[in-house]
Amino acid sequence: MTKYNIPDLHGVRVAMLATEGVEQVELTEPRAALRDAGAMVEVVSPRTPDFRAWDRTEWGETIRVDRALDAARPEDYDALVLPGGVMNPDFLRLEARAIAFVRAFMQANKPVAAICHGPWTLIDADSVKDRTMTSWPSLQTDLRNAGAKWVDKEVVVDRNLVTSRKPDDLPAFIAHAGEVISQAAARRKAAE
Repeated sequence: MTKYNIPDLHGVRVAMLATEGVEQVELTEPRAALRDAGAMVEVVSPRTPDFRAWDRTEWGETIRVDRALDAARPEDYDALVLPGGVMNPDFLRLEARAIAFVRAFMQANKPVAAICHGPWTLIDADSVKDRTMTSWPSLQTDLRNAGAKWVDKEVVVDRNLVTSRKPDDLPAFIAHAGEVISQAAARRKAAE
């Protein structure tokens, strides 16, 4: 077990869809935790070869892109993580390829973990109706209008979907996302 009590994820491939303005810690912490558990994690982005992260109140690190969105195929991954920040998902929801990428994971019932403003892309992917979710508080009306039941909790798990509100929720978000990804990987292996 890892720092976040994530079961072994060796052999699991995770995509992290992000772009300019991603909330730095919402990308770097889950990526490190999933890698520590053995997962192969790739940052997928429409912007290559890198982009700038947002660190609370100013520009932060430069994030290296592992795979261009054009070259990424949802079927090559077992799970998807959608970090937040205001700019990142707002840019992504204007990218038809990003929305199609997110929609493919949800339609295949693969694990999807979204934090903070990350659920905005799920709205545009028509993937929140009848789901119980949380997010940054300013998204609650958008999520409700799209058919979700919004709740104010540090983490919510609804089948394959894990959502959290903010960076302070990262420990719970990472632990629950890791567990959902592990369970899905075990089901996939059992079916092979």
